Formats: sequence, structure tokens, C-alpha cells
Amino acid sequence: MRENLYLDKLYNSNKPLIIYKVKGGYDLFTDFSEKIILSKNNINQFFNKLKYKKKNRFNDLYIGFFGYEILCNLIGVKLSKQKNSLFPKGIFYKPETLIQLRKKISIKSSRRNYRDLFEKKFYNHSKILSPFKININLNQYKKIFNKFSKKIREGKTYQIKVCTKYKNKSLIDPVILFWKLMETNSSPESFMIRDNNFSIVSCSPETLIDKKGLVIKTKPIAGTLRKSNDLNKKKAYKYFKNNKKETKEHNMIVDMERSDLSKICKAGSVKISRLKYVEEYKHLFHYVSEIKGKLKKDIKIKDIIKAMMPGGSVIGCPKISTLNLLNEQEKQNRNIFTGSFGYIKRNLDMRFNIIIRSILNFKNISEISAASGIILGSSHKKEFNENFIKAKSLLELYKWYISLTMKIHLHGM
Repeated sequence: MRENLYLDKLYNSNKPLIIYKVKGGYDLFTDFSEKIILSKNNINQFFNKLKYKKKNRFNDLYIGFFGYEILCNLIGVKLSKQKNSLFPKGIFYKPETLIQLRKKISIKSSRRNYRDLFEKKFYNHSKILSPFKININLNQYKKIFNKFSKKIREGKTYQIKVCTKYKNKSLIDPVILFWKLMETNSSPESFMIRDNNFSIVSCSPETLIDKKGLVIKTKPIAGTLRKSNDLNKKKAYKYFKNNKKETKEHNMIVDMERSDLSKICKAGSVKISRLKYVEEYKHLFHYVSEIKGKLKKDIKIKDIIKAMMPGGSVIGCPKISTLNLLNEQEKQNRNIFTGSFGYIKRNLDMRFNIIIRSILNFKNISEISAASGIILGSSHKKEFNENFIKAKSLLELYKWYISLTMKIHLHGM
């Protein structure tokens, strides 16, 4: 009971916090002693802080995200002039309090007075101030689709994932949105960040890096099928297996991820541990594989990040030339989209997702991005609609949120 009261107080405070889905529940991190805002000038300093330490306390880690732009900077890929919201390129936090949300709540903290570290409530008002607008309509998407189809025929790329973005003006309570999203569309890599001037709410399904000791795994997703009443996982698997376009796309991404792992792993150690299976979510099915390898002993954290990020399954292939094509085309900064969220422990174990199926709220603007893959044989209408399917659970969250805030307002009156 005491822990529940503390949690209510925490959720209704202005205190920055992070919630991350883990096996069996969620980990909540707060009372941050460090906040490192990444830039081109300090990212190497951040990597240099990550020194190996055999014994790990609960707070011996940095948790946060790399944005898309800084990952491009790391691998020498330039971005053309884009509309920029001035959102940070990446942020990592060092927590001093860990709350493990399982059947029972347990709290660990390096601060004796952690229960008293509160100020006034930060999220006083929740309002949807404008409807969502998409940055690219179907006709505009068709032109981009045709342009990249030509690039594919010319051999400049084999697959490319074009981003569409939905935006509205809104003041939101990310804690309420996150827990509602977990009720309706929980995913293996779900997370939430609430900070003083922004929030991120995500139901990302894709694990990009899972490193324990020298063993590293990745789980690429390539293949999406909209759910219907007559579809189940078995039928979805049959569809993916028999669909030449989906199979070709999946094989390309798996080969690219194997190649990325091979840059940092011992020769001959990279293996497909699970090939082509189906995961089910609220609105769709995904086609998934799992690949693992054994790292070379001299590999550093920076080497792993540069080899694996941005994740190929949300960019296309080959990675570098495709990134260059995307960055020339896209007029708006991707911010967090196709970046990576996760943690790095002091023993250098790490876990990172790919930031997709996410809401970024910054300066009272909410944005939701989605991307689908163009290859030879693709249909522009299907790919455009696939982007909507991927964003749908988050867009519906705002419909629910509007009805909730109206009820609260009426009740308050």
C-alpha cells in the first residue's frame, strides 16, 4: 500500500522518470544524478565514460536514447538542410532510484529521502489543441515512391523505407498515455520518458541489440500484415512465406543484419538462431528472425553502436547509400524516429531497441512517424497504407485521450 501511494505521488509530480518493459513487468527509473545531452562535440566523451566494472549495483548504468541524426553523424552520413525542432540529438540519464513493477512493487534507491523528493505537479493540463495532420499525402508519396523505384532499377538501393509523419498540437500526460497503451498494445521494447520539457511514449516491438558478455543478439522485423477477423498467426505465417515481396524484403534485411554483426563478431560465430516466425500485435502481424554472434574481445561499445545503428530494418539496404538517399529526400528531421532507446551497464552489457511506434511530445507538438519499405514490385498505395496501420494504435490513443479528458472536465464541472 505504501509503495502504491508513493507511485501515485511520483506519477503526479514533476519528477523526470523512465519506464521500460522487461521480462515479467516494468522497471521505473528516477532520481537522476546525471543527465548527458549528446552532441557531435561530446559523444566520444560519453563513450569514454563507459569503463568496464565487473560488479554492478542497480544504479550502475546509463539509460536513454540516441536520435537518428547523431547516429548518422557517427557513421559519417550527412543530413541535408531539414526543418529542425531543436530537439536534443540524444540524452542519457544515470538513475539513483529503481522501482521494479511486478506482481509486487520493490524499490531500491541510493537516496535515503527518495520518498520526499517531490515538487509541484508538472502536468496540470491535458489538451488536444489541433487534429493530426500528415506531412505527405498519397499523391506526394506516389512521386517519392516513383523516384525511389527508379533508384532501385538503377542499382542505387535495393530497398528503402520512406518516413511519413503525423503531427498535432497537444498538452499530454505521458504516464496516462503509456499505461493505456500497455493495456491495448504492449510490445517487447515498450518504454516511456518524461522529462521537464518533453516526453516519449513508445510501443516499439523491435530489439536491435541484446548484449550479455560477449554474446550479442539482434531481432530484425521485416514484413507487416494488417489483421482481420479471418486471420490468425498460422495464416499470417503462410501469407508471409508465400508472398515473394515480403520474403525478398525479409531476406535482404536478415542478410544486412548478419553483415552488420559480422563487422564486430568473431569469424564464423554469426548464426541465424531463429528464422522467419510471426509475432502478433493489436492491428498487425510481423515477420521476424533472430540472429546472434560472439563479439571479438577488443570491440568497444562505440564499435557496436556504429556497426548496428541506425537499425537496417527501418532504413533499407545497402545501409549507407540508402541513408544518403533518404536524407536528401526528407524535409523534416526524424528526431527520435529510427534512433535507439536502451541502457548500457557498467559491466558493458547493453540492450537497445529501434524507436518506432512512438510519440514524441516537444514544445506542445506531438509527432508520430512510420515507415514502410519500397522494393521492386511494391505498390505505392499498399506501402502508404502500411504506414497508417503502423501508426494506428498511437493515433487511436489520442481519440481515447480526448474522450477521457472530456469526462474529467464534465466531472470537474
